[in-house]
Amino acid sequence: MKLDDLTNTPLPTLRPREAENHKGDFGRALLVGGSRGMSGAISLSGQAALRSGAGLVTLAVPNSVLDVVASMEPSYMTTALVDDDDHIAQAATETVIGLAQKATAVALGPGLGRRPSLIDVVIDLYREIDKPMVVDADALFALAERKTSLAKPGGPRILTPHPGEFARLSGSLPEGTQRITASAELARQDGEGTTVVVLKGHNTVVTDGKRFSINQTGNPGMATGGSGDVLTGIITALLCQGLTPFDAARLGVHVHGLAGDLAADELGQVSMIASDLIHYLPKAFRAVGG
Repeated sequence: MKLDDLTNTPLPTLRPREAENHKGDFGRALLVGGSRGMSGAISLSGQAALRSGAGLVTLAVPNSVLDVVASMEPSYMTTALVDDDDHIAQAATETVIGLAQKATAVALGPGLGRRPSLIDVVIDLYREIDKPMVVDADALFALAERKTSLAKPGGPRILTPHPGEFARLSGSLPEGTQRITASAELARQDGEGTTVVVLKGHNTVVTDGKRFSINQTGNPGMATGGSGDVLTGIITALLCQGLTPFDAARLGVHVHGLAGDLAADELGQVSMIASDLIHYLPKAFRAVGG
């Protein structure tokens, strides 16, 4: 199947903000994740969603880490989920589904952790939530354990694997131009055509199985823990502001990489950390007209 190459076409843009707009006009982001020792991951995603324009951001996290997550940023909201040994418990599934009904877009995975019980949580949320969802990190690990679920999403999905996660999902680790075809094949496992794959790395691939784009921003300084969590928050916020999953992914990876390039210009690549990307998001969005 021949894929349309959109690499050099203009980037999608956000709608202008009018004087009468209010926070409800820019969507409600729900981010689900966090666990003891990995509370920073979900916080980075939440902060990135705020800096990327979502009107309201709520982080749903295990009760045991709620106070820690809430203390990291006063501008997002937090809600406690029933936990099991400092991780989200299976009993919290219905609570998350209920919260998602009020959300514009959902993110699942940052700091979630890896436990057998979490596999069922992820699969249930993947199948039952009908809102657009960004799936990252440990949620991808759970999906790789139940690959048949890729064909049964409850709504639009954006999968954001790094190469190792992609290999677990697809069974292969492609290189060069094969990254495009392999990513498209993974996206097409969803027979409804509602899944976008973002294969992260140098020249990140974005594809919905019919079209693809190769991102050309970013640098090796971004190879640091938490960078992917920031990308999750950015894409979720762009979904909240009305972009389609493919457009949100395409603009999101560009802005994410551009923020990294701006940070590297001033800080150098060696000393960059994930939170630096959030600090440079305002300049990155201004550069693309946001």
